[in-house]
Amino acid sequence: MEQVTFQDLGLSPQILQALEQKGYGYPTRIQAEAIGPLMQWKDVIAKAPTGTGKTFAFGIPMIEHIDAASEDLQGLILAPTRELAIQICDELRGLLKFYKDIRVAVVYGGAKIEGQISQLKKHPQIVVATPGRLMDHYNRKTLRLDKVKTVILDEADRMLDMGFFDDVTKIIEKIKNRKNLGLFSATISQEVMTVSWMYQRDEVEITVPADQENRPDIDQYSITVPPLEKIGIVLKLLRTMQPARCIIFCNTKAMCQRLSDDLRRAGVDADCLHGDIRQATREKTMRTFKDGKLAVLIATDVASRGIDVDDVDMVINYDVPEENEYYIHRIGRTGRAKKKGVAISVIGTFPEQAKLDEIAKYSHYQVQKVKFLDDGTLVAEEPKKPAAPPARGRRRFR
Repeated sequence: MEQVTFQDLGLSPQILQALEQKGYGYPTRIQAEAIGPLMQWKDVIAKAPTGTGKTFAFGIPMIEHIDAASEDLQGLILAPTRELAIQICDELRGLLKFYKDIRVAVVYGGAKIEGQISQLKKHPQIVVATPGRLMDHYNRKTLRLDKVKTVILDEADRMLDMGFFDDVTKIIEKIKNRKNLGLFSATISQEVMTVSWMYQRDEVEITVPADQENRPDIDQYSITVPPLEKIGIVLKLLRTMQPARCIIFCNTKAMCQRLSDDLRRAGVDADCLHGDIRQATREKTMRTFKDGKLAVLIATDVASRGIDVDDVDMVINYDVPEENEYYIHRIGRTGRAKKKGVAISVIGTFPEQAKLDEIAKYSHYQVQKVKFLDDGTLVAEEPKKPAAPPARGRRRFR
């Protein structure tokens, strides 16, 4: 079957020019299957793994539908976290490079509302928002929803699981002139199905399985060291592999901060993202990393879904994650946009090794054990041979 191109999807010259400049030759599967129905104003419920290009799948049709001559808010995208909302806004602005009169605003909790009100006074035609802050603006009458045509819920499963069900349904019900609703999710939970049943009509169902075609191309390794030598081995990995951009994941905020401080003391260009850091600082750190001005970003799982950079060379799991899904989201930060990625888990204890084995089995991943030679070369470990059984007929103890 011949591969679909973006030109085949009937997109505008401005979008095609932006995609070409970004180096996107062909749509991913979710883009190829979702753009058409959304362009035809159909409702869509789509299940697709993280990192398969969902933002462009709903962002491109939304932009194509905007009446640039109107100052009305016409497109609304809801996201579960401020990091994801900011990331979606950045991606849309990239797609809008060759449009002059389409504006995007992003609103989210944890930031001063005055700056967001200033954004909204510029009459954006698209708003990306977290549900709570959107309701706040609606109640303050700093935005109107009566002219919104398209509503998209991104990471719908996570958003509804986080307790936003009431807010989301209230928002949808306030948009009386909606033409279509898109639900995009890594999993289709009961709550997602309920929203679909309540608000979608003749929806197009799209499922993109996590098969070899769309799975990120990631070499996965583990390296075992005594617990107190973990920081030393991370330094060695960074100096040996020399990634231009690397993300290191820790399970706790305290570990995240400590590792960041230790790496900086060792001369590594590193910074961290976790929940105790002020939002303005987190945004600045994220932007610095995305712009290629920060080599190593250390993050907790809370921050991991908000990280969307196409050219992360390597992911290091300083701690083995506590949930199988966390591992998939973590390593999914690398190996994107058809590039090869590397993920290395640093194992300090037997329970960590057991957890990684369970994750590999659950996810159908191959994780190769590696070690450093004396000269600093990283090589595959030889599998341990099982102990030979005792010779038959010989007494083993008295």
